[in-house]
Amino acid sequence: MMSQPTTSSPGAGARLLDRLGLPAPLFLGFVGVLVFMIGDGVESNYLSPFLVEQEGFGEQAAAITISLYGVFVAIGSWLAGTLSAVLGPRKVMALGAVNWVIFEAVFLLVGVGLDVHWVAVVAYTLRGIGYPFFAYAFLVWINTATPPHQRGTSVGWFWFVFGAGLPTLGSLLASWTIPLIGEVGTFWLATVLVVCGAAIALFGVRDRTHAGPEPDAAGWGELSKGLTIIWRNPRVTAGAVVRLINTTPNFALFVVAPFFFTETVGFSQSQYLQIVTIVYTANIFANLAFGIIGDRFGWKRTVTWFGCVTCAVGLLLLFYVPQVVGPNFGITVLCWAIFGIGLAGFVPLTALVPSMVPTRDRGSALAVYTLAAGLSAFLGPVLVGLLGGAASMSVLVWVFTGLYLVGAVLCQFLTSSEDPGQAVEPTAPEVVAAR
Repeated sequence: MMSQPTTSSPGAGARLLDRLGLPAPLFLGFVGVLVFMIGDGVESNYLSPFLVEQEGFGEQAAAITISLYGVFVAIGSWLAGTLSAVLGPRKVMALGAVNWVIFEAVFLLVGVGLDVHWVAVVAYTLRGIGYPFFAYAFLVWINTATPPHQRGTSVGWFWFVFGAGLPTLGSLLASWTIPLIGEVGTFWLATVLVVCGAAIALFGVRDRTHAGPEPDAAGWGELSKGLTIIWRNPRVTAGAVVRLINTTPNFALFVVAPFFFTETVGFSQSQYLQIVTIVYTANIFANLAFGIIGDRFGWKRTVTWFGCVTCAVGLLLLFYVPQVVGPNFGITVLCWAIFGIGLAGFVPLTALVPSMVPTRDRGSALAVYTLAAGLSAFLGPVLVGLLGGAASMSVLVWVFTGLYLVGAVLCQFLTSSEDPGQAVEPTAPEVVAAR
């Protein structure tokens, strides 16, 4: 009598996960990524002040340190896809976790503990490849292990757990722990979370079929394929450009929005931070929603209309409406939320880009895609500087609106026989192979 529930329960649980769009064999991988990214996101809103106020860095030195970290995030974002084809996503995830823990320990014990600034800079910079290796290698795993009809929803879940950890829950956790155990204690707590998240994913994921290298991967030549695919397959390049457009304006807003909303519109700093928290919480849940919508409405159509066009409209609303109505909290949240939800409309692009190439090239396609994701964090602030900063907010808004409309045009070239919203006849060898 007691054995029947035991044998039927796993099947019922797997069916429930399947209905939710979560591949049951990968479920603990999603949990592990969530915990890992909470640990990685703990520092996101207090590292810079910590380096300046507690460690004696100048503001410029702190900015350079974080910029160098961003460069290695971009490098790690590119390598994660290509190395996953060569070594397998599971090994790349393990390398990312080990890198994160080792260089975080060096940063804290030597750079911070012994007050050796150059060691702090080097260790923190090299740690930059850690989270892209771990998170984006799992993204490769998702794309190879998930059937096409479920892939949009699955990558939606990926971006849901990724964004929930970095920076949302990570920052929230830091706000609770810093008063209790201090900044350095909070860094060590983050390291514990990273170790726990890595252990959950690496030892908990049951799927081994797709955990190893691609059978027909070109060995270490796969690294060069991760670049040559840019000109070998223009559609992949177009998809990467759309991904670059996706979050470049968002990272630019992180630089100029605090000045615009506090000095021009008239919000207090506390109100501004509350607005940001609400908007990006909505974005997290929208990531999941648009994964599901993409599997029904179509990946390309979702990215075009709910991503590019919605972001263009939302960007204009969040700039012009608050200037007309003044510091109205509810209306500003609504306008910015339209933009934040539009950012989530790009989620199905993660499934669309690798589906346009043969299976053997999907790691390379994802490498270019994740490289674009990493570069957007660098390009956004650069464009702010080139276009005049917060004083030229109107110029920035119109440039970025134009970029989103360019993205909508580029989306029309992103065709795939696996896209639920398209009926594409295989007219090229790579399309036939992808099927």
